[in-house]
Amino acid sequence: MTNSLSLLAPVARILLALIFIVSGLQKLGDISGNAAYIASGGLPGVLIWPTILVEVLGGLALAIGYQARIAALLLAGFSIVAGVLYHLVPAGAAEGMMAQMQIIMFMKNLSIAGGLLMVTAMGAGAYALDTRKGGAAAQAA
Repeated sequence: MTNSLSLLAPVARILLALIFIVSGLQKLGDISGNAAYIASGGLPGVLIWPTILVEVLGGLALAIGYQARIAALLLAGFSIVAGVLYHLVPAGAAEGMMAQMQIIMFMKNLSIAGGLLMVTAMGAGAYALDTRKGGAAAQAA
């Protein structure tokens, strides 16, 4: 792999991770409001705390390439569940621009999950803690 191509893996990981890190940190600004939003999807609002942890810690792990396959799989599942619970609107439940926006948001979640599943399948790539010399992941490869 050429040097310029090896830079794509960490850039891709960081770009995938940013949405989770930023979203998790922003939730800290309005815990009660975000807990109510979680409850609107039929889940207990107390899940705000594990949600923040998954987003921030999972995003950071993905960005630095630490246990990247596990972090990516966890975040992919999170993205799909969030998309189904909060953006998959039954036919006729929303109309016009609102329905179109929810479809776009749902597809965004699926697209992110697809990128994360690629990391799960292919590994962290170059410049990751998982692939450092002597690391367990490097020895397993």
